[in-house]
Amino acid sequence: MADEFIKGFAALMVGGLGWMTIAGWYRTPSFEGAQLIGELPPAETRTVFDNMAIAMMDVFFWFAVLGCLTFWVLIPLFEGARNYFSERSA
Repeated sequence: MADEFIKGFAALMVGGLGWMTIAGWYRTPSFEGAQLIGELPPAETRTVFDNMAIAMMDVFFWFAVLGCLTFWVLIPLFEGARNYFSERSA
């Protein structure tokens, strides 16, 4: 189970740090105001690379959430259920 923990932790760290990096670039208008949760720049002023980075920000966020949820909850749950049903049928 330690390997599932570290895999989930790695997914959480990679996704979280990726999201924080891109959010720091695009969602921090000033250091006196909202940081990491500010408004995105208007769509008219964005380039293709800006749009790709903003899309990757969402990908990093959901990778962090779903990655740690998968390795910390779903895999141990399925493993426990598989062990339970294999012992019950034997």
